[in-house]
Amino acid sequence: MRHLGALIIALTAFPVHLAASSLVEVPYLSSDVKIGKLPPIEERVPAQVDTVNLKAVGKVPGRYGGKLHLLMGKQKDTKMIMVYGYARLVVYDHDLNFVPDLLESFDVKEEREFTLRLRKGHKWSDGHPFTAEDFRYYWEDMANDKSVLKKGLPSALLVEGDGPTFEVLDETTVRYTWSKPNPNFVPWIARPRPLLLYRPAHYLKQFHAKYSDEAKLNAMAAKENKQNWGQMHGDRDRWYRMDNPDRPTLQPWYNSVKPPSERFVFKRNPYYHRVDKNGLQLPYVDEVVINLGATNMVPARTGSGEADLQARYLRFDHFTFLKESEGRYDFSVRLWKKARGSQIALFPNLNAKDEIWRDLFRDVRFRRALSIAINRSEINQVIYYGLAKESQNTVLQKSPLYKDEYRTAWAEFDLKKANQLLDDMGLTARDDDGIRLLPNGQPIVITVETAGESTEQTDVLELVRDGWRAAGVKLLSKPSQREVFRQRIYSGDTIMSVWSGVSNGIPTASMSPDEFTPSNKLQFQWPRWGHHVQSGGKSGEAPQLKAARRLIELNEAWDREADRETKAKIWHQILKLNADNVFVIGIVNATMQPIVISNKLRNIPAEGIYNWHPGAYFGIYRPATFWFTGKGGKKQ
Repeated sequence: MRHLGALIIALTAFPVHLAASSLVEVPYLSSDVKIGKLPPIEERVPAQVDTVNLKAVGKVPGRYGGKLHLLMGKQKDTKMIMVYGYARLVVYDHDLNFVPDLLESFDVKEEREFTLRLRKGHKWSDGHPFTAEDFRYYWEDMANDKSVLKKGLPSALLVEGDGPTFEVLDETTVRYTWSKPNPNFVPWIARPRPLLLYRPAHYLKQFHAKYSDEAKLNAMAAKENKQNWGQMHGDRDRWYRMDNPDRPTLQPWYNSVKPPSERFVFKRNPYYHRVDKNGLQLPYVDEVVINLGATNMVPARTGSGEADLQARYLRFDHFTFLKESEGRYDFSVRLWKKARGSQIALFPNLNAKDEIWRDLFRDVRFRRALSIAINRSEINQVIYYGLAKESQNTVLQKSPLYKDEYRTAWAEFDLKKANQLLDDMGLTARDDDGIRLLPNGQPIVITVETAGESTEQTDVLELVRDGWRAAGVKLLSKPSQREVFRQRIYSGDTIMSVWSGVSNGIPTASMSPDEFTPSNKLQFQWPRWGHHVQSGGKSGEAPQLKAARRLIELNEAWDREADRETKAKIWHQILKLNADNVFVIGIVNATMQPIVISNKLRNIPAEGIYNWHPGAYFGIYRPATFWFTGKGGKKQ
């Protein structure tokens, strides 16, 4: 049996001990070192420092300095520094294998016992030691304290409703043990928004009633319009948003600006745990500056040279404009591949309130007919200039689970077959306009609801409308607001919606197949079935379709399985069921994302995958290794 731990050991480069004399002090920090505000570099990095092998991933050692400017639209976009920084206990490498990052090493036994070893001498951004105490604090004083976390343990720590046994083995070693396999544990701590098992205990204890006077804490909370000390504790934590300048971090950069602000400056973490072969402590870039503004202005501001690295709020239809601006400003535009299962997908609501529509969508012939009545080639050429891949909502070619049959299943444009399928269903009667009639005599008019956020979706729907019209089905589109949009889908008021396909189109066998099975209430094709699974049968409704029930069984089998080859076989069964049943109608994938990069910025690959999971957008390419030639960055 091949266990994950054995694979990790085979693929991991072990930490290298560098002589203190080989470490090169950071000029940005030298004045603080000189006056004693900071210790010298040899006292700031861990004893077992993580020496990055840049050459192995096609990069070159860089130089210190520069400010990296990003454009964002909302204050909460400060979270992107957490995403891009990609400092995690465990991370994905470029080949999507798990390797230690913040951890020195870890062991996995039968997917049940996970032993995590920290780096001795590793410190938070304020210089306080990062130890097992930070894990204990989260476990005892947060996850198992309802005053802090009302919902208790996160779902990623539960296996069939049971949490693990947690142990502190020594100052730098902790262990989590489940009675049954928990294959999601390692993938969850490697996610763009990770399962965070630790907290800066030395900082947060001052806001916890176990360690401070509860009455005083509640009085402080009241002054801040918080319900109680527990809510104030959560406000101080805000680890994902990274908008509390006082909270220490382990990311490459820490926030130095208290909100509200239209400009956030993230300064280099003096205690970051990675160095290059020349003894330079990462990150190379001293500061990351986020300038906020209207989201619809980000493309124009990017095109006028205001960003050093930009992809957020840029779309493919901005490419031509950005490309034309290359000659006037010192940047280049590259096209990276997106890794969603489908850039745009149609979601027939199998839980629709209306009985007629519900029965119609649950008939696989209807879903197949709608799918093959879409001219994907035309959409690819008109909208994506032929650069995308016509496909169902499935895994991409980069995934080891890819099979061409999953991509092409019921995806070939065939109006004759589409019409035949609809005729076979008995939908032969038509009105004077040639639109087929429902059993109640009403024309088949499918209103596709949108979140009203994408002109790209609107343009694609216009082309889908033509094919469906030729099959005797009328399409209307209806924009909404995102929260209303989601509520209407769950309530069953929406019969079909448009959104992007599965978020992770490049999974490996060790990644959860949840997105392809009923698993949560946010799945637009079966929200109530997903909620039923998510709630352990307490909410939603049990699936009526045999294929949906089988998907749930397979997902549960994957959860219990430790053998990677068996996991892969389960994955293929799930993918085949999705391909045959067309629960979601995919259109194209492998679409292109414009990436604008300063010509002074180095170590960014010419080609890459731009995706939330598993890549954390830029995160998997480790922005801490990006560096500027010359002075670098935009002028202040």
